[in-house]
Amino acid sequence: MLSESKLPLSPEQIRIQEKLAIFLAFTAGYIDATGLIKWKTYVSFMSGNTTQLGVALFTGKSGIMITSFIVIVSFLIGIYAGTCLSLWKKTKSKTLPFYIVSGILILYTTITYFYDINVVSSIAIIGFSMGIMNTIVTSVGNEKVNTDFVTGTLNSLARNTAMFSMTVDKAEKKEYRSNAIHLLLLWTGFLSGAFAAPFLLDFSGNWTLIFPAVLLLIGAILIQIRSIKF
Repeated sequence: MLSESKLPLSPEQIRIQEKLAIFLAFTAGYIDATGLIKWKTYVSFMSGNTTQLGVALFTGKSGIMITSFIVIVSFLIGIYAGTCLSLWKKTKSKTLPFYIVSGILILYTTITYFYDINVVSSIAIIGFSMGIMNTIVTSVGNEKVNTDFVTGTLNSLARNTAMFSMTVDKAEKKEYRSNAIHLLLLWTGFLSGAFAAPFLLDFSGNWTLIFPAVLLLIGAILIQIRSIKF
C-alpha cells in the first residue's frame, strides 16, 4: 500500500503520491466507465451500485439485484485482499498490486477472446481487481484519498475549500489549499479516464481493458526503476 508513513513525508514524496494517485484515478475512471457501458454496472462506484440494489430490492428486479450485490461483494473482497497483501510482512514489493491487477485484466481479456464470459462473472472479476487497486494509494500527504471513486473526493474537496476560505491562519490556508488542489486533480484524473473510455472502447472492442493493464505495468516498472520508497 503506497500510502501514509509514520515519518513525515518530504515534498518530493507527496508529489510522487499525487502523481500516482492521479494516474490510478484515471485508470479507475476508464475501467468504471467501461463497466458501465459494457455491463450497465459500475465496477468501482459502490454508492451507485448500493442505490441500484436498494431500488431493485423494492421493485423486484432480480437481474439488477444480482449484479449490484455481486459487484459490491467482489469489490469488498478485493479491498480486503489488497489490504492484507499490504500488511503481509513477507511482501516487500510495493508494486505487486499493480502486477496482480494488470495480470487479472490481461487474463480476463485473453479468455474473452476465445470464450464468452457472462456479465455476472465479468463484473465479479473486474470489481475484485478494482478493490485491490483502491488499496494502492490511500493518501496524498496528510489527506486521505480514494482513487477508485469520487464521492469522498468531492466531499473532501468542498470541505478543504470551505476551511481554506474561513481560516485566517497562513499555515492552515497553505495546507487546505494544497489539499484542495490534490483532490481537484484527483477528480479530474478520474473524469479524464471516464471520458477516454467510450472512444477507446469503440476503437479496441473486447481488447479495451488491455489499455489500463498496460498502464499499470508501466507504472509498476517506473516505480521500480526510480526505487521510490513510500
